[in-house]
Amino acid sequence: MPTKKLTFEQSLARLDEIVKALEKGDRPLEEALGLFEEGTGLIRSCGKVLDQAEQKIVTLSRGPDGAPVETPFQETE
Repeated sequence: MPTKKLTFEQSLARLDEIVKALEKGDRPLEEALGLFEEGTGLIRSCGKVLDQAEQKIVTLSRGPDGAPVETPFQETE
């Protein structure tokens, strides 16, 4: 059965649920292994999204000559 593609935020929320369930330690071994596998997949997926976001920021942060331009982070209130 195909699974629905989760957003980054949904993946993080599901990962949080999995961690809490595994930390309780009351799941049968087979279920715990399944949750662990699902969690590692979510971690991989979230890592890819973060890598893509970082590359986009780097691309957007290039100066007129193509060299990277470092600018300090500006916090907004």
